[in-house]
Order: sequence, then structure tokens, then C-alpha cells
Amino acid sequence: MLGSRQWSGNDMRTTSPRSVRITHRSSGEVIAEGPLGLWGITPFEGNLYIRRKYLRTSHLRPNWVPGLCIYKFLYVWLDLRLPNGAREPFVGWMYWLPNPLLPFIAFRPAVPRISPALQVEEILG
Repeated sequence: MLGSRQWSGNDMRTTSPRSVRITHRSSGEVIAEGPLGLWGITPFEGNLYIRRKYLRTSHLRPNWVPGLCIYKFLYVWLDLRLPNGAREPFVGWMYWLPNPLLPFIAFRPAVPRISPALQVEEILG
């Protein structure tokens, strides 16, 4: 659901999503659920940075493969390792040495908004 449109007379308004639920498609494991915004799940550059309070799984684990973004700095990739032994490699990442000008990405697990492995549902109201 990408938002809803309400028609009233001649004006058309769109309502913004209030919350997001991120689910692993094949297992149904809910990775995160919470409000959109700086204090919840923060959208930035097509990705979702998840505040730990809204993380709903304990199965995201660093695989210790580092990455480097020239302006966000150093991160490690995260794998989803489920109790049944299933593993989804490189499902997300976390900045361990972030740019101090971007504090809202620091130490937050992040996932792409569009991923074949994940389903992102926007929940209205």
C-alpha cells in the first residue's frame, strides 16, 4: 500500500504513511515495525534506517564484510540468520564508523526500501 487518495469535491489529497512494517518474504519474519521519521524508521536515500526500539527480530547478525561509502563512511553488512538454519546474506548493513554529520544513520540497522528479499508495507493512520 503506497498511501491512499481521498477525493473530496474537486480537490485531491494524499495521506502520508504513518508506520512501516518490514518482513522477510520467504520466512515471514518481521524485521521491523514502527513509525516513519527521525525517531522511528528513518527513510534516507531509498533506504530505511531502523531505530533499535522498532527492530522486531534478533536474527540480524554482522557478517563482518566491511563496506565504505565515501560520504557516510564505514559499515558492515548484516545477514538474517533464522533459527531453522535459513540464511539471507547481505540483507542489510549498519554504519559502525558513521559520518558525524549524519547521526540518524549511526549504529542503526538499515535495509533497502526495495529488495527482492524484503517486503515493505506502509501502514496508514
